[in-house]
Amino acid sequence: MTTSEAATSGAAVIEEAVIEEAAATGAALPVEAPPTNADLRLLLAVQSRLRTPAVVRTAQLMSHAGEHAAVWIAAGAAGALVDRGRRREWVEATAAVVAAHGASVVLKRVTRRTRPQHPHLLVHAGTPSRWSLPSSHATSTTAAVVAFGRLLGARRLAPLTPAMALSRLVVGVHYPSDVAAGSALGAAVAGVAPRVLRLLPAPLGRTRADRRR
Repeated sequence: MTTSEAATSGAAVIEEAVIEEAAATGAALPVEAPPTNADLRLLLAVQSRLRTPAVVRTAQLMSHAGEHAAVWIAAGAAGALVDRGRRREWVEATAAVVAAHGASVVLKRVTRRTRPQHPHLLVHAGTPSRWSLPSSHATSTTAAVVAFGRLLGARRLAPLTPAMALSRLVVGVHYPSDVAAGSALGAAVAGVAPRVLRLLPAPLGRTRADRRR
């Protein structure tokens, strides 16, 4: 099994566990959750202050890199190849990122909030769907910060979460509450991932000997 296949397999298990836990506790997000006026005002304020070509171009590059969590999946695969002594940990971390991204895609179909629209809003990036809550970019980035942070150091990666969240406002495709919800979701999935993955058989899950270390 390749690193990407193992990560995808683990991600499916994590995502299923998250959905089952939500169903068991009766947790659900409201259908068609509209943004608030404050959401729109803050989005427009951010755009008006950060509309320089350099900032917009940087945000566009981040948007492209974060699409479908591609940059984080690639980073996890690279870590598994280079850091062979902790290959299993890298696969687990990457699985958490993939699961978080998948969960965000599912929740978008539940909340059904459409992308921001306003005469003064400038949109600088394309999107794979018209739904915006939660932000998948913010979700996968925060999941990567939490999951990869266990291997590389959380402080080193922490700035990536607000940077990606802000970039989604700069390109005009998300409300502030979208990125806040995405960050919370990413942290939650990455936080529960180790407990779920410990239940899996090797090589993705840990052996009994691994757990005693």
